[in-house]
Amino acid sequence: MTGTVYKSTGSWYTVKTELGAAYQCRIKGKFRIKGIKSTNPIAVGDNVDFELETNNDETTGVIHNIHDRSNYIVRKSVNLSKQTHIIASNIDQVFLLITIDNPPTFTSFIDRFLVTAEAYSVKTILLFNKVDSYSEETLDEVRYLAHVYRQIGYECIGISAETGKNVDKVKALMVDKVSMFAGHSGVGKSTLVNAIEPGLDLKTKAISSQHSQGQHTTTFAEMFDLSFNAKIIDTPGIKGFGVVDMDKEEVGDYFPEFFKLKQDCKFNNCLHIEEPKCAIKAALDTDEIAYSRYRSYLQILDGEEAHYRTDNWDNE
Repeated sequence: MTGTVYKSTGSWYTVKTELGAAYQCRIKGKFRIKGIKSTNPIAVGDNVDFELETNNDETTGVIHNIHDRSNYIVRKSVNLSKQTHIIASNIDQVFLLITIDNPPTFTSFIDRFLVTAEAYSVKTILLFNKVDSYSEETLDEVRYLAHVYRQIGYECIGISAETGKNVDKVKALMVDKVSMFAGHSGVGKSTLVNAIEPGLDLKTKAISSQHSQGQHTTTFAEMFDLSFNAKIIDTPGIKGFGVVDMDKEEVGDYFPEFFKLKQDCKFNNCLHIEEPKCAIKAALDTDEIAYSRYRSYLQILDGEEAHYRTDNWDNE
């Protein structure tokens, strides 16, 4: 039998067939995918082959094959730095939810996420949530950020999951697609999903006032079928986002605005740091490239893991 993984809880996987039957499945023996050192060999979104077996009147499945993935999104595992964690696979698009405060989403996090999405061919749309609650000054920050990312080519939408502002816009983009929702805990993922499909009733939690960070409500990624012919993958809140297995020479290729200019650099292997006649540094001087993006790039090159949650805007 063949089906799609809708939920993974570590040792068991909920697999749904095309006819809509769901089975609890486990992996057959040691199951490793070539070339991927991952804490989870099978991820939500994977298409798998499985066989049914019945023990004590209970029918479960055994997964024996995983189909090739069209893409996946991956980050460094939190506890095992050498290992990676595949968040989800076979995704048509990711909606990255961003809040300016309560909790803050820093540009270093946004850029790490976007670089990873570019590297694994996942389209990303930026959703600036909670716009109903911001002061005019904070809204100016949203407008500036949206301007920076629109210039690069990313779609940016200001939304309010609470009031419903532009939720219909997001919904329209989701039809006939598998969409993943990501962002820090507390940015309003579950509230937005509930606004899009009230019947799902995902759990939401208030922001922890002690650290103004969200409290984790989703512990595992999970896929849901929606009533308007769309699928959504809800993910746990992500604190840091470790970039995985990239050579220094290729990092700049995943910054689209760098990639566009790199043929104008004097050296083919220019890292855009100290080299003379660098087109990226020249564009930085004319504000064609945002300083925050360049700073994120340098941090990724340096492997500055501590900068997952630091702001780039305060350091100009």
